[in-house]
Amino acid sequence: MAKQLMLPDTPSVSQLSHVISQAAAPAFLLGALAAFIALLIARLNRILDRSIYLNQISDQDQARCQLKADLPRLVRRAGMINRAIFWSIIGSISIAVVIIVGIISAFFEIRHERGVAILFVIAVAAFVVSLVDFAREVRIALNDSDHYG
Repeated sequence: MAKQLMLPDTPSVSQLSHVISQAAAPAFLLGALAAFIALLIARLNRILDRSIYLNQISDQDQARCQLKADLPRLVRRAGMINRAIFWSIIGSISIAVVIIVGIISAFFEIRHERGVAILFVIAVAAFVVSLVDFAREVRIALNDSDHYG
C-alpha cells in the first residue's frame, strides 16, 4: 500500500501564537530593510536630480561650467547606491523567505532550523554589504566639490 501524504491536524491557537512570535523578529528586520531601501532611493533621486541640473548647464556659462566636473563622481555615487539597493533587496527577499519557511515548516512540523539560520545569515550579510556601499557613497558625498552651486 502506498503511504498517503496527510496534512497534520489544524494547529492550535498556542502553536500559531508560537509561530507568529518567532516570525516577529524577522518581520522587524524586514521593516527596517524597507525603510533603509526608501532612504537609499531618496539619495539616488537626489544624485539624479543633481546630475540633471549639471547636465543642463550650458557650455557657454563660464561661471558654472566647472561644476560639470562633478558628473563622474555623481555617476560613481549612483552606482554605489544602486548596489546598496540591490543588496538590501537581496536581504529583504532572504528575510521574507525565512518568514515563509518558518511558518510553513511549523505548520507541517518539519525541522527547519539550519535552513532558516543559513537564510538569516545570508540576509544579514547582504545588509552588511549594502551598508558598506552606503558608507562609501556617503564618504564620497562629503567631498568638498559637492558643495558648489
